[in-house]
Amino acid sequence: MAKPEAKQIDWYSVLGGSPKDTLQELKQKYQKLVLLYHPDKQAQDLSPGDAHQHLQKFIEVDQAWKILSNEETKREYDLQLRAQELKQNWPVDAQISLEDMDWDSDAQSYTYGCRCGGEFIVGKEDLEEGEAIVCCDTCSLSVEIRRTT
Repeated sequence: MAKPEAKQIDWYSVLGGSPKDTLQELKQKYQKLVLLYHPDKQAQDLSPGDAHQHLQKFIEVDQAWKILSNEETKREYDLQLRAQELKQNWPVDAQISLEDMDWDSDAQSYTYGCRCGGEFIVGKEDLEEGEAIVCCDTCSLSVEIRRTT
């Protein structure tokens, strides 16, 4: 599967579907779009610009189907969507750097005190991408932790 881009394409939208659609529903939408945009199915009087747009749409529809029809790539894509959704919609009360946190070698995690008296706790593996959003273990506050290198 392709690496996430700055603005990732919503493959479900390309097919006119949603993550709740079954594989059969996605397949029907794919087949309808493939027939609509397939280069061999275009009208002869189509302008070169429109023909190019249809070809690009056909390629995009085909790529969406390749990702969403394969169980493994679909699961990976769904996880990326969910992570992006959580990151975009999660209220962040503060941003802190990893260097501001204390390392707990016994628990193999970083900790940071919350104003309520609780702690923000994050493991090394949670910071593999360089940042994480962590909730306090006592209250509802959350912080974004960024690794600075």
